Amino acid sequence: MKTAQDNDKAGGAGKVSAPLSTPSDLRRQGTAEIAAAMNGILADVFALYLKTKNFHWHMSGPHFRDYHLLLDEQATQIYAMVDLIAERIRKVGQPTLRSIGDIARRQRIKDNDASYVEPGAMLAELQEDNKQLAANMRQAHEVCDEHHDIATASLIENWIDETEQRTWFLFEANRQSDSSGH
Repeated sequence: MKTAQDNDKAGGAGKVSAPLSTPSDLRRQGTAEIAAAMNGILADVFALYLKTKNFHWHMSGPHFRDYHLLLDEQATQIYAMVDLIAERIRKVGQPTLRSIGDIARRQRIKDNDASYVEPGAMLAELQEDNKQLAANMRQAHEVCDEHHDIATASLIENWIDETEQRTWFLFEANRQSDSSGH
């Protein structure tokens, strides 16, 4: 029985392609590099989603309701990216993440397993994580540009905007008020 690796090694016309190798006009090396970049983004998105929900579930303090709702809204927005990223990777003919272990090996957003985190520290950490995600997406966009993958680049541009908005909201929510309450 031939494997996908056997088929990749064989190359040439008339050879059976890998079962999950969706046809694309993009070059195979390009799609592999795009998939590597986007699988990294996907792992980061899963990590940021779970951290945002973790902080949502463990929020406390006088601004509980506002922060709890903010983080739930942000988590929903982050999670909405997951399927679009994975399906885009498949559309260019490459495999995507397969397990929690795969996510853990690829993620660049660090977990926070602390038993208690101050609300302000939660917001500040998520702000930095969103900034990191935006930077990681800009790097992935460069890979897409290099290989003329306009569709993935276009999606990334929208996600960068959403990520920058989350960063802004977290920054503003965590600002210290002055003596007038502003």
